[in-house]
Amino acid sequence: MLLYAIKKAIEKYGFKLYALCVMSNHIHYLIEPKDAEDLPKIMHWLNWYTAMCFNRMLNRTGHFWEKRYHSSGFPTTDTKRALNTLRYIHANPKAAGVQVGFFYDFSDYGVYDRLGDDGLTTWHPAFLSLGETLEECAAKYRGFCKKYRPRPKPETRNHWGSKLLAGIKPKKRSKKSSPGQLSLWEEWEEVTPEILAVADQFVFANAYNPRVAGDILQSCRRPAGGPG
Repeated sequence: MLLYAIKKAIEKYGFKLYALCVMSNHIHYLIEPKDAEDLPKIMHWLNWYTAMCFNRMLNRTGHFWEKRYHSSGFPTTDTKRALNTLRYIHANPKAAGVQVGFFYDFSDYGVYDRLGDDGLTTWHPAFLSLGETLEECAAKYRGFCKKYRPRPKPETRNHWGSKLLAGIKPKKRSKKSSPGQLSLWEEWEEVTPEILAVADQFVFANAYNPRVAGDILQSCRRPAGGPG
């Protein structure tokens, strides 16, 4: 659902998503809005949409995100900072001890390494400046990432991702609904083929082993008590 929300935000605001990493307690984005003043609108919409969705999935109310987003801007033409930021975001799973390498089902490192299409990511101009061909760019970025020595990052905040994976309980729909909200509730209560397609494309493009990732996705979607 989160990946689908990001796709909807891209379509709504027309920003470029250069890097993404979804951890169990936080998310990293590297984006370029059409206009700088669009950033608060984008983040507000994303946080609102996902909070409403996840609260309903988890049968809870109140604030979902622990803190307001933090952002730091820099020119797209700042190649050094852009590459360091890309690498920092893609190194998060390794720094947290979640992965041994950089491949991670819920980051877009894979499309930089394997030059795939995950349906969300746009290659950063700094990445494209690394070589004369895409293959050369990927090889140099791969080598650049291998030089990174991240510091261990203790995870002390709420692990909302773990809560989601632990199981989702349906919640009875309230009879009261604000005008225009009913379609959103229906959308949040049903995982549509479109939502699944967005998730599949992203995960398969970025997973270290797409076949294993596919097996995991299928097992998550298999009805309880269904055939093995």
